[in-house]
Amino acid sequence: MTDDTIPPFSFPAIHAKKVTAAFDGGRLTSNGGVMLLAMAERRLGLADNLARVFPDRRDPTRVVHSLVDMFRARMFAICCGYEDADDLDHLRSDPAFKLACGRLPDTGRDLCSQPTLSRLENAPRLRDVIRLTYILVDEWMDSYPREPASVTLDIDDTCD
Repeated sequence: MTDDTIPPFSFPAIHAKKVTAAFDGGRLTSNGGVMLLAMAERRLGLADNLARVFPDRRDPTRVVHSLVDMFRARMFAICCGYEDADDLDHLRSDPAFKLACGRLPDTGRDLCSQPTLSRLENAPRLRDVIRLTYILVDEWMDSYPREPASVTLDIDDTCD
């Protein structure tokens, strides 16, 4: 039987402090920045505000993920550069994303999947979209200490 574990190795000491690299860290993530997003989102309450005005037309006996959880996961994914809903199939078990969404990284239930998010993204009716837009505009306006004298919208109508 062979030992497949890679032994740790040492780097040169820095200011008499030992520096060692080991590769037995368990489940790792490169999405640590999502924790800062989670703090900002919780402070603003954006996911809660959006879910409050979005009608949940799902069968309550079959709901596994709340609207707040789904909004939060989708917003964090987009902010971290994962603009496609299918990225959530991988991110749903990412330890940092789970922590950011209020779940324990190892024992908490995974986040919602791509099909669940796709159903959410295709669910809104026109009135729902208008209500969501008002929430976003209100949040944006609340970010100013006083009402701006003017607002310029630079709208790019290209696909990219």
